[in-house]
Amino acid sequence: MKAQRTDAYTDRYAARAAGMVASEIRALFAVASRPEVVSLAGGMPYVSALPLDIIGALTAKLVSTRGAEVLQYGSAQGDPGLRERICEVMALEGIQASADDVVVTVGSQQALDLITRIFVDPGDVVIAEAPSYVGALGTFASFQAEVVQVPLDSGGLIPEALRETLSRLQAEGRRAKFLYTVPNYQNPAGVTLVAGRRREILEICRTYDLLIVEDNPYGLLGFDGEPLPALRADDPERVIYLGSFSKTIASGMRVGWALAPHAIRAKLVLAAESAILSHSVLNQLIVREYLATQPWRQQIKEFRELYRERRDAMLESLEALMPAGSTWTRPAGGFFVWLTLPEGLDSKAMAPRAIANRVAYVPGTGFYGNGSGQAHLRLSYCYPEPERIHEGIRRLASVIEQEILLHETFSQRS
Repeated sequence: MKAQRTDAYTDRYAARAAGMVASEIRALFAVASRPEVVSLAGGMPYVSALPLDIIGALTAKLVSTRGAEVLQYGSAQGDPGLRERICEVMALEGIQASADDVVVTVGSQQALDLITRIFVDPGDVVIAEAPSYVGALGTFASFQAEVVQVPLDSGGLIPEALRETLSRLQAEGRRAKFLYTVPNYQNPAGVTLVAGRRREILEICRTYDLLIVEDNPYGLLGFDGEPLPALRADDPERVIYLGSFSKTIASGMRVGWALAPHAIRAKLVLAAESAILSHSVLNQLIVREYLATQPWRQQIKEFRELYRERRDAMLESLEALMPAGSTWTRPAGGFFVWLTLPEGLDSKAMAPRAIANRVAYVPGTGFYGNGSGQAHLRLSYCYPEPERIHEGIRRLASVIEQEILLHETFSQRS
């Protein structure tokens, strides 16, 4: 009997559909959500810390008093009042902007999609950090971009590596469309681009006439001092800035934005119109009213203290429990720690054993376009309570110790 294809529509899909595959993170959700599993995988913000009763009251008031407006179609660029409030938020990072150049999006993920849509043809080069945010890599793949990744270290993206990459591309007669970077508390590595490198990278991009897409969802969630100045603050005409309320208010609202040079902003609005027609007016106005009436700066401070406590719990547990040969980053903000395994271990191959031991993480392979990264894994501390973090690290350390023994046994036999 002739075997049936698992997907009868394979020969009908557009070529770009071949790049649409499930991310390492999405594939983990089903098992990681089981109550017996300590999930150190997903970067879910701790929304329970929000004043949920106040947000509920704001929502009820908007619907009861302005229902005909908030339940209607809106503008593809976004609510003008919200765009004004977004400019106030960005001012904390030194950005002076006009609301006219802000485009509200369905989270910053949609902003990435729109930017890639208007700039990238199949085969075009996009430069990203190595490792890089898995959602960005998925977007670039769906538009058939060639992603060239540039390494980072504890100080963020390495300027000389970026310069060498751009020089090589130029010698090959190719031009990158833009550099995609998460400079603050990077996802997945947790590192932050140091001040001296920020200036150098901006200068390199000026030399090679390269646009920068600055994705900054964690910028207000630093644990020490004031927010760092954005790249956009130093070069408004070269940097497209992406922001989101997913980490500072609620991810379920799906409200983000792009701040772009004026000509690019016009293209983004047209792309948004073709993609979704308009955004949720209700969600936008909930966020707008929250920013207008609530002490949101104090709420961000509370988030920072909460995530600092959980970061500390993870770092202390790693220090106490991880076997020799393991190393990890020490984030100054955000949600993530990047763990490097002892030599010879493979985070992707180890993942089923970790799940069997009731702990989940994200293998490092999901953050590289070429499938490398087996020596690394991403740990998230934003959602579990500190005691659950400690237990999760204890279980993970036990799994790594088992893997070390298996690796040593195999090496001796071979």
